[in-house]
Amino acid sequence: MSTHPALIFIILFLAGCSGQPALTPLESGDVILAFGDSLTYGTGVAAEQSYPAVLSDMSGFEVVRSGVPGETSSQGLERLPRVLQDVAPDLVILCHGGNDVLRRMDPVETEENLRKMIRKIRAYGADVALLAVPKMGLFPGAPDYYTRIRDDMQVPVEIDIVATLQSDSTMKSDRVHFNDKGYRKMAEAAHSMLKEAGAI
Repeated sequence: MSTHPALIFIILFLAGCSGQPALTPLESGDVILAFGDSLTYGTGVAAEQSYPAVLSDMSGFEVVRSGVPGETSSQGLERLPRVLQDVAPDLVILCHGGNDVLRRMDPVETEENLRKMIRKIRAYGADVALLAVPKMGLFPGAPDYYTRIRDDMQVPVEIDIVATLQSDSTMKSDRVHFNDKGYRKMAEAAHSMLKEAGAI
């Protein structure tokens, strides 16, 4: 069933007032692609406890998990076109760059790789949202480039959740990855971001 154009306008207007850039409302049967590294794969838990699986249960939409542990943003950029063709998503949640941080790679390159992925996703015809990963430090927070990307490219970004979970040992299965409670919190934050942006 198609959504009435006036309703789409109202939803997009309200989402634009929410603080997150607006996404197109998803319709029944639409597919979400969760694309990233080990945090998207769900290292540390069973597949059904990964954040994409939990988000699927919460949202009622199919969420395809496409996370490769250890993958850098440049490797993700290379893998992305094939996954877009295979999955044919309507919306992509991009969570990448954590391995760049761990390997102390140039953040300028990471930012450019994220921007290139966003452009590829949009050129394919899908919407895109980001889950930010934290920089290294005593008090880890998201790198500044996430707000630049949000503002320059009008992409919804969940800034805080991964950094918050990384600093809470009760949410982790090891030094880097989350346990079932952590991935559930990650899914809840992604769900809230998508609602705020008007996608669901």
